[in-house]
Amino acid sequence: MEEMSAELNLKKFEDAYETVKKVTLKTNLIYSNYFSDLTGNQVYIKPENLQFTGAYKVRGAYYKISTLSEEERQKGLITASAGNHAQGVAYAASLYNAKAVVVMPTSTPLMKVNRTKNLGAEVVLYGDVYDDACAKAMELAKENGYTFIHPFDDLDVAAGQGSIAMEIIKELPTVDYILVPIGGGGLATGVSTLAKLLNPNIKVIGVEPAAAACMKASIAKGKVVSLSSASTIADGTAVKTPGSNIFPYVSKNLDDIITIEDEELIDVFLEMVENHKLVAENSGLLSIAATKHLDCKDKKVVSIVSGGNMDIITMSSMLQHGLILRGRIFTVSVLLPDKPGELQKVSAIMAEENGNVVKLEHNQFFNINRKAAVELKITLETFGHDHKNAIVQRLEKEGYKPKVVQTII
Repeated sequence: MEEMSAELNLKKFEDAYETVKKVTLKTNLIYSNYFSDLTGNQVYIKPENLQFTGAYKVRGAYYKISTLSEEERQKGLITASAGNHAQGVAYAASLYNAKAVVVMPTSTPLMKVNRTKNLGAEVVLYGDVYDDACAKAMELAKENGYTFIHPFDDLDVAAGQGSIAMEIIKELPTVDYILVPIGGGGLATGVSTLAKLLNPNIKVIGVEPAAAACMKASIAKGKVVSLSSASTIADGTAVKTPGSNIFPYVSKNLDDIITIEDEELIDVFLEMVENHKLVAENSGLLSIAATKHLDCKDKKVVSIVSGGNMDIITMSSMLQHGLILRGRIFTVSVLLPDKPGELQKVSAIMAEENGNVVKLEHNQFFNINRKAAVELKITLETFGHDHKNAIVQRLEKEGYKPKVVQTII
């Protein structure tokens, strides 16, 4: 570890901290009354979703590019990214008048693709996940002589990301816990290494999606391992293999790793919008979700919200799924005879139970014998699970054999 310290040391972090000031906006900590009351800790949000490029990634990208020679920059820069690092490299490259090529997975949200293009980069869509795109980017770098900017497995990039820890500790010197999302591990490397250099008592906890926990698996094995898949709605952290160069730093400086199920992110998305009026992408929400899993009380906890680049379609889906999970929207199927007045009877029940009807689907061909039964699907807006259950119980009492089905509007 002595050799590594010479590479990623306090002097490098201080240099990175001063350098990235040129391209970052101030993201002062936001005290969260909501999450503090919910968890019994003092929870602060580090809103990196408010950066110009919508994520923290501009820090590492700019610092790395600043360390290159003019010759290396003018060869053209290439990287692979699920979106946020792409925008960071594109923006930083434009400041140096350098060509930027970005390889992105085909599943990358359209907003991230378009914003990367708008920042002047050439975008190549390739592969299903980041790992596929990275292999393609390395191939193109070799073919065209481009300078490759790795999104996480690079000590200069990690040093740039570590500037976040410097800002946190300057603003909140008595911080007890820092929660940091993990994809490939660059952010976790920078934040945990610098935090431990400045104050070894600070606990730095990594947070990964349960379906893409490559770093947790690697630390358990004591070496870098690859997952067979990385399928998660947290697309910015859908990485199958963590960085080998940064792995020793993470394994030494991280105190623990928490994994989060995709379903938890849906509810946290709504909580952030409702209570802080902040839109964070799913990867950025990992650290907020993790506040509910900490086994401590009365501690000062900082959650790094790493990005906010969520497209409108994903946002709409998150809202609808969130309402379903909270029992605020549900669809119930009932069977009724196909004769005049039956629909009116059901409507009257909904009115009496204060259920707001959003949509009706009347299927006369549900049964060969239409007189015996037709299907009516009712999508309702309710006040929560108790209200939802009361409506279902009333329909059962009236003999309609209700069946709750999860249907997106």
